[in-house]
Amino acid sequence: KRQKMHVQIGDNVTVISGFDKNKTGEISKVYKNTGKILVKGINYKFKHIKPNTDNEVGEIKQIEAPIHHSNVKLNVPES
Repeated sequence: KRQKMHVQIGDNVTVISGFDKNKTGEISKVYKNTGKILVKGINYKFKHIKPNTDNEVGEIKQIEAPIHHSNVKLNVPES
Protein backbone atom coordinates (compact mmCIF):
# COMPACT_ATOMS: atom_id res chain seq x y z
CA LYS A 1 0.00 0.00 0.00
CA ARG A 2 1.31 3.43 -0.93
CA GLN A 3 1.69 6.00 1.82
CA LYS A 4 0.67 9.62 1.44
CA MET A 5 3.65 11.89 2.09
CA HIS A 6 3.94 15.55 3.02
CA VAL A 7 7.22 15.96 1.10
CA GLN A 8 8.39 15.49 -2.48
CA ILE A 9 11.62 15.42 -4.50
CA GLY A 10 13.55 18.70 -4.35
CA ASP A 11 12.13 19.87 -1.00
CA ASN A 12 14.48 21.15 1.70
CA VAL A 13 13.78 19.31 4.96
CA THR A 14 15.07 19.21 8.54
CA VAL A 15 15.50 15.92 10.39
CA ILE A 16 13.51 15.99 13.65
CA SER A 17 14.57 12.68 15.21
CA GLY A 18 17.40 10.18 15.18
CA PHE A 19 21.17 10.43 14.90
CA ASP A 20 21.10 13.26 12.32
CA LYS A 21 18.66 15.44 14.30
CA ASN A 22 18.52 19.15 13.32
CA LYS A 23 20.47 18.58 10.08
CA THR A 24 19.02 19.89 6.83
CA GLY A 25 19.17 18.52 3.31
CA GLU A 26 17.39 18.17 0.00
CA ILE A 27 15.28 15.15 -0.91
CA SER A 28 16.80 13.24 -3.83
CA LYS A 29 14.53 10.18 -3.98
CA VAL A 30 11.13 9.09 -2.63
CA TYR A 31 10.12 5.47 -2.01
CA LYS A 32 6.31 5.60 -1.97
CA ASN A 33 5.79 1.91 -1.22
CA THR A 34 7.80 1.97 2.02
CA GLY A 35 7.20 5.60 2.98
CA LYS A 36 10.91 6.37 3.05
CA ILE A 37 12.94 9.19 1.53
CA LEU A 38 16.59 9.71 0.60
CA VAL A 39 18.05 13.02 1.81
CA LYS A 40 21.40 14.33 0.53
CA GLY A 41 24.07 14.30 3.26
CA ILE A 42 21.87 12.54 5.85
CA ASN A 43 22.03 9.01 7.35
CA TYR A 44 25.36 7.76 5.97
CA LYS A 45 26.03 4.02 6.27
CA PHE A 46 29.18 2.05 5.47
CA LYS A 47 29.02 -0.71 2.85
CA HIS A 48 31.86 -3.22 2.94
CA ILE A 49 32.65 -4.58 -0.52
CA LYS A 50 34.65 -7.79 -0.92
CA PRO A 51 37.12 -8.17 -3.77
CA ASN A 52 35.68 -10.31 -6.58
CA THR A 53 38.97 -11.41 -8.10
CA ASP A 54 42.50 -11.92 -6.78
CA ASN A 55 43.88 -8.69 -8.26
CA GLU A 56 41.03 -6.53 -6.90
CA VAL A 57 41.15 -4.87 -3.52
CA GLY A 58 38.22 -4.61 -1.13
CA GLU A 59 36.79 -1.25 -0.18
CA ILE A 60 34.45 0.47 2.23
CA LYS A 61 31.91 2.76 0.57
CA GLN A 62 29.86 5.38 2.35
CA ILE A 63 26.26 5.45 1.10
CA GLU A 64 23.15 7.38 2.09
CA ALA A 65 20.41 5.21 3.56
CA PRO A 66 16.72 6.13 3.39
CA ILE A 67 14.83 7.48 6.42
CA HIS A 68 11.11 7.49 7.15
CA HIS A 69 9.20 10.56 5.97
CA SER A 70 7.72 11.09 9.45
CA ASN A 71 11.22 11.88 10.79
CA VAL A 72 11.55 15.07 8.74
CA LYS A 73 9.77 18.40 8.60
CA LEU A 74 9.48 20.67 5.63
CA ASN A 75 11.57 23.87 5.66
CA VAL A 76 9.36 26.81 4.73
CA PRO A 77 11.36 29.63 3.11
CA GLU A 78 10.85 32.98 4.81
CA SER A 79 9.41 35.61 2.48
